[in-house]
Amino acid sequence: MTDHSDDIHPLFAGAPRTTEFKKLRKRIVRLTREAIEQYGMIEKGTRWLVCLSGGKDSYTLLAVLHELQWRGLLPVDILACNLDQGQPGFPATVLPAFLEKMGVPHRIEYKDTYSIVMDKIPQGRTFCALCSRLRRGNLYRIAREEGCSAVVLGHHRDDILETFFMNLFHGGRLATMPPKLLNEDGDLFVYRPLAHVSEIDCEKFSKAMQYPIIPCDLCGSQDGLQRQQVKQILDGWEANSPGRRQIMFRALTNTRPSHLLDPELFDFAGLTRDLDKFETNPDDIPKLR
Repeated sequence: MTDHSDDIHPLFAGAPRTTEFKKLRKRIVRLTREAIEQYGMIEKGTRWLVCLSGGKDSYTLLAVLHELQWRGLLPVDILACNLDQGQPGFPATVLPAFLEKMGVPHRIEYKDTYSIVMDKIPQGRTFCALCSRLRRGNLYRIAREEGCSAVVLGHHRDDILETFFMNLFHGGRLATMPPKLLNEDGDLFVYRPLAHVSEIDCEKFSKAMQYPIIPCDLCGSQDGLQRQQVKQILDGWEANSPGRRQIMFRALTNTRPSHLLDPELFDFAGLTRDLDKFETNPDDIPKLR
């Protein structure tokens, strides 16, 4: 059975009516709303540029944000945006047709960054860093042209964890994708409302909704990526100890600068002993027998 009720946003039309799916949908909506509120993403009356790649995560993001908006819980305007980067074989008609069908305001932008990446990156090296930088620059431009206050991305909990371990293993720093970021020019926010949502939930949701998934053939076709290696490590830990991903993610929200080693975060040099509280009266010292 599917959900054909009028009391639903078109992006959820045809949703399975099983108890399992209803729990999944409720959990994703709850966690997304929780992140939006916890990290202070809402500025009433603003406009969000919601980036749609055609992957499972961005479809989930788009659906949940429209659900929250439709129910009056997200008082912002939403503009979906797909950046067609000129990859050979990219099905350019899929997303426009989907967005038109769903009645979602959108902008499709064509910018051939694929040729630049292929020209600049040597054979055998990964494309992700340059591809991401070029994509981000274009999204900032589009956001400004459309009067948006924020660029909204579909990164989920597992993306954040993987980035943390990539920085730990390869970058020599404790850092990850923040749920809310101000760009270098200071005029745009970058939001990640799915920060608390697991990848498996996004996968289950988009599969159940039968959204037209478009794979990334640029970086997805390369083997041995650092992110894939980290993902395999995390998968192994999760298999051996179910729930470990969530515990590690919770640790990112519970840091103690005084128990790390960064003198820029904590003034170790200025840490002094409070000897006054330990001043004693000689008469109070126990006598040896």
